[in-house]
Amino acid sequence: MAVPTASNSSKNENTLIFRQEVLGSRRFSNYLWGTVSAAGGIGFFLSALSSYLKVNLLPFSDPTQLVFVPQGLAMGFYGVVGTLLGLYLWLIVLWNVGGGYNEFNKEKGTATIFRSGFPGKNRRIELEYPLEDIQSIQVQIKEGLNPKRALYLRVKGKGEIPLTRVGQPLPLSEIENQGAALARFLGVPLEGL
Repeated sequence: MAVPTASNSSKNENTLIFRQEVLGSRRFSNYLWGTVSAAGGIGFFLSALSSYLKVNLLPFSDPTQLVFVPQGLAMGFYGVVGTLLGLYLWLIVLWNVGGGYNEFNKEKGTATIFRSGFPGKNRRIELEYPLEDIQSIQVQIKEGLNPKRALYLRVKGKGEIPLTRVGQPLPLSEIENQGAALARFLGVPLEGL
């Protein structure tokens, strides 16, 4: 049994399972900003420590000339904040927060929406609905300073459930293709175009 993804969804008419992978926090921008924040935070913290101990801990500058109060304290504060921000970004990348899949299974008659969350009691978010309760696929497009391009699943009595990733909006052609392929597979209308 073939399991098409959004990229090869033109074959969906003859298959029983339609699966779309959803990119979570494992994006290039999170890797980049996690690295930059952690490196910058560690640099600021070592500058503050060098200023306090009067021992140069950085090979590329000499922060021992800084007066600890107030310059060293301010750099220490920025260092702690930057290091914590970098740690947070690397942890959400490690846990792949927001990543998951949308699976529509005609064999079982179910639609499953799965996303990873933060560790703890509710680490996983898994929603399951009968296919006959799906009313339509809705496309929402908002352009401007903060653009939004998203697909939603309209389910009887449940409202609209997001199907696309959070963050950087997908290209318009990709949203349209994904929405059309899914609506065709489910045999429901595509709204919002």
